[in-house]
Amino acid sequence: MNLSKLPKTNARPAKRVGRGGGSGKGFHTVGRGQKGQKTRRKIHPLFEGTKTKKSLIQRLPLLRGKGKLKSLQTRRIIIDVARLEVLPDGASVNIEALLKHGLVGREAVRSGVKILGNTKVTKKFVVSLPVSSQARRAIESAGGTIL
Repeated sequence: MNLSKLPKTNARPAKRVGRGGGSGKGFHTVGRGQKGQKTRRKIHPLFEGTKTKKSLIQRLPLLRGKGKLKSLQTRRIIIDVARLEVLPDGASVNIEALLKHGLVGREAVRSGVKILGNTKVTKKFVVSLPVSSQARRAIESAGGTIL
């Protein structure tokens, strides 16, 4: 390695602020000005400049009432494999078919459906919904398929 043929660089190291006079960044105020909030500490990200104006967090509406601590997420509706026996043999199992046969309500369209259970199934179904591993075994052992 020839030291005389090294590439030239112009990059300087970053100045270390607040580490004394020999740090290369001034001394007493180290580039922060003289007085004020920004010279002493970081400003909180929710601070909006005045005491009188309400902050964003205070302006947002509160959830009030009995369910204010409950999650806003919806859970899937669970159906047992045995309840699919209402459907005809070879039927495709989806939310529309379950709605048509009265196995779920209208809220299933929004929250979704999952099929659980390990009971025996006698009919073949083509399932296009999420299923558990035991429900998968029961449907496939009866000759059905899961998409």
